[in-house]
Amino acid sequence: MKFIYIFLMLLVLLLISLLILRLLDWRDDQSQWLQLSSIQPVNPGRYDSSMVTDLPEPARRYFNFTIASGTPLYTVVEIDMGGQFSLGSQEEPNYQTMLAYQILAAPYGFVWRLHLPGIIPVSGSDSGGWTRFRILGLIPVARMGGGSDHTRSAYGRYVAEAVFWSPATILPRAGVKWEGIDKHTARVTITHGKLSQAVDVTVNTIGQPVEVSFMRWSNANPDKSYSLQPFGGTLSDFRVVQGFKLPFRVVAGNMFGTNEYFPFFKAEVKAIRFPGAEK
Repeated sequence: MKFIYIFLMLLVLLLISLLILRLLDWRDDQSQWLQLSSIQPVNPGRYDSSMVTDLPEPARRYFNFTIASGTPLYTVVEIDMGGQFSLGSQEEPNYQTMLAYQILAAPYGFVWRLHLPGIIPVSGSDSGGWTRFRILGLIPVARMGGGSDHTRSAYGRYVAEAVFWSPATILPRAGVKWEGIDKHTARVTITHGKLSQAVDVTVNTIGQPVEVSFMRWSNANPDKSYSLQPFGGTLSDFRVVQGFKLPFRVVAGNMFGTNEYFPFFKAEVKAIRFPGAEK
């Protein structure tokens, strides 16, 4: 009987500890979300094609497609998304229904909240400072971050996503460099502090971005060792949101452009907002 009592007490303490950890994680998510939201410019400038006159032709085409003339240049965006997220591999993808909510404020950061409501639910969040996922809402299955490798990898992700969900972020300014690659592709390099990431955007004849790719610092490989490796995906289903033409379908994954390409992320966007923006 004493053993059972001790076991139950330990179980209760464990559950309380997991609950406290969960609440602390939620507080971090919420604090970072609000901080990024506050970066939104209050009275931003408005887009004019003269802003991109000196850029390579594919970049000019890209901006004139994605941003209508006179659009307020909001840079912080929130995305609600469904779709599928893989918990498997190229051979056995094991796609799960995905519900996710994200705030994106490149080059400062992002928070991505994920919920996979499968037989064993998985939930958690990803950001420039952490990756935290748990099953059944409490039991941690992945907790990492805080190191330079994680920060560099995350920076590549949210800078690349800014190319298609927050185009005002990558207009010409200090820390943003554009160069031409070919008649349909331009490369933008975004530098923030010690972090720098180059991203290639390929557009069609009307300037719609159809592919985004880059070399990402990642350990998504058999050796689980960090190195630069291809990452990217395709964009489609563009819709107008407050003057911006943005993709509502994004399919992306590791080793983009190679035989090992695995699109583990298939997002179907439900809504896009610019927090604090005028309607």
